[in-house]
Amino acid sequence: MYVNGLDMVKKLIYNDDSTSLKEISDMIMEVSKNATRSQHCYVAYVDPENKDSVGISFSHMTGECDNYAKIGEARFIIRDDGTYGGLLGYSLDTGKSFYIHDTTSHPAAHGLPPGHVPVNQFLSVPVINKGDILGQIVLGNPEEDYDDHHLEIADEIAELYGVALRKLLYKTN
Repeated sequence: MYVNGLDMVKKLIYNDDSTSLKEISDMIMEVSKNATRSQHCYVAYVDPENKDSVGISFSHMTGECDNYAKIGEARFIIRDDGTYGGLLGYSLDTGKSFYIHDTTSHPAAHGLPPGHVPVNQFLSVPVINKGDILGQIVLGNPEEDYDDHHLEIADEIAELYGVALRKLLYKTN
């Protein structure tokens, strides 16, 4: 399924100029969840104009997610210091992929908003293309413990998503 899913995404990115960012992001979310056997996923791009992190495809983990889905995005505003903060923003802030088995043990963790589905394990990869951080893929609550193999898979998917973001948001290849 993972390879077939990546092949489908590649076809959309490289062969179909009518495919929307939302369609590709939704497919990236499904492929990521299936390949890592994760219950939850959050796929975001960095807005090229103001650098906000914009979740475009995501699992519904809070009551607010229904509102985000209605408006088509979950926008996290970049801080004045140029960071996003928290565990969700850590891979964007550092440009590094990581996973943890205890979300409360990470130094960037500051808890979950009220009503948020508990997240026991967390994996996050920045989407980097041509040296620029263009987005991120975040996964949570896998069926089995995350390991380096899951991180490699997510990084591979993120590379492909970076090509799509470059093409669709920055209009370059």
